[in-house]
Amino acid sequence: MATVHVRFFARYAELTGTATTAVTVPVNATVSDVLHHVRDIIPGAATLPPRPLAALNLRQVRLTATVRDGDEVAFLPPLAGG
Repeated sequence: MATVHVRFFARYAELTGTATTAVTVPVNATVSDVLHHVRDIIPGAATLPPRPLAALNLRQVRLTATVRDGDEVAFLPPLAGG
C-alpha cells in the first residue's frame, strides 16, 4: 500500500471541506485511482469533475500517471483570467 497526500485548491477545497488529506491506495495506483478513492471517502468530493486538472509532486500530469508512497497529488480547478 502507498500513502498519498492530496491537496485541493480553491473551489475543490470548498466542495470537499478540506484543503488536504492523506489516502492509502494500492501500489501502482494512478492519479485516477486516488481521485476515485477520494470520492468514496470525502463527502462533497463526488461533485468534482470526472477529469480535473491534476498535479503530481508539483508537475501537471495526466490521470493515468502512477503514484508512489509519499507522493503529493493536487487537484486544481480550471483557471480563468484576463
